Amino acid sequence: MAKTSIQTDRAPQAIGTYSQAVRAGDTVYVSGQIPLDPLTMQMVSGDIDAEIRRVFENLAAVAAAAGGSLADAVKVTVFLTDLTHFARVNEIMAQYCPQPFPARAAVGVAQLPRGARVEVECILHLA
Repeated sequence: MAKTSIQTDRAPQAIGTYSQAVRAGDTVYVSGQIPLDPLTMQMVSGDIDAEIRRVFENLAAVAAAAGGSLADAVKVTVFLTDLTHFARVNEIMAQYCPQPFPARAAVGVAQLPRGARVEVECILHLA
């Protein structure tokens, strides 16, 4: 099965040796997104809500570039440096991922790239 790299200017450019997403058949693997503004490549400043929203906006942009949306998400993995923010992730995620909600895991981590407090990756299934 051939794989295709997905790229969009509406999400932050890769800051390492990875693609924003890779499509293999009907499955799209979206790389973890942190709250980087795609225009400035700087971290979003402000409260945790602004950071979480930026992450989901970045994910949505990559999903759109792949020909789908976050409604196509079948698996989401959330990484948080402080799990007390998990309730906010739930509330904001529900605004981007409609029911039926994707499967999900949440992982508490000590550190994320560029000092981010949240990172989210997902897998999409495009029919």
